Amino acid sequence: MLRAGVVGTGAFGRHHAAKYAQTSGVNLAAIADANPDTRRSVSERYGAEGCADWHCLAGKVDLVSVCSPAVTHGGIVRALLEANIHVLVEKPIATTLEEADALIRIAKERDLVLTVGHQERFVFARSGLLEWAKTPREIQCWRLGPWTGRGADVCVVLDLMIHDLDLMHRLVPGKAAMVAAQGTAKYDRFADDVRSTVAFDNGTMVRLHASRMAAERRRGMRLVYDDGVVEIDFISREIRNTTPRPLGSLSFDDPLGASVAGFVAAVRGTAPAFVRPEEARTALETALRIKQAMQRPVRIPVTEGLAATA
Repeated sequence: MLRAGVVGTGAFGRHHAAKYAQTSGVNLAAIADANPDTRRSVSERYGAEGCADWHCLAGKVDLVSVCSPAVTHGGIVRALLEANIHVLVEKPIATTLEEADALIRIAKERDLVLTVGHQERFVFARSGLLEWAKTPREIQCWRLGPWTGRGADVCVVLDLMIHDLDLMHRLVPGKAAMVAAQGTAKYDRFADDVRSTVAFDNGTMVRLHASRMAAERRRGMRLVYDDGVVEIDFISREIRNTTPRPLGSLSFDDPLGASVAGFVAAVRGTAPAFVRPEEARTALETALRIKQAMQRPVRIPVTEGLAATA
């Protein structure tokens, strides 16, 4: 029986707790959350020990989901790995490349599983696009939604666009030769709306738009190949494909469940982790390049809106 834990049981962490509680051969042993009400609610529901400080998990669990704010990922994940605990950390893997490199090194040295919750990849893989030998000439990505207050400790690039950056790097081989970006900040000092262009050394051009100040949720992708176009709506799970190659359905009721199950399988040694930490580092590196290219975002008053379109 594997002993599981969760750090941060807010809106997303409590879902991780539920998945562990439902997984055969896994016991949700402990959760850590500084909020007493949240901690009590989750621990009582699943019969897990509740801790205010994540340090208490050492010696009580074999594997952990880290669902705390992004800025805490580097320090918490490092300490858990050094306590010989396998880790599934929600995206991004860290907020600096130095942190990411340290986590990858420690996991390798201690033969521990370190994987990252890029959930959209589990949905995307169902289509079969990641298995195509052809590379798209152009890609457009949009991931837009209204302000919720979640993920506000980092800019929208690390909060939302990081999903599409991960998919982009899985679709396009080689390196990003050029990065350009412009951003707008509305609710805090971090950019809440960013448009970026990434040019790869093989000629593929990618245009990305992420916003957490849009009027409605819109999440999609358009890929242009030499022999056709693929358009994806991640919300309705619909695909339009004019290429001669068939695609599977995006229907996937439980990508988080697949992520947690895959993590458990990797810990057991029955399957490799679906998202390798080196891949998450690649997405982080491009995200940080976009942040640097954007420099200082343009600020607008909170009373103003933004018509965000793809």
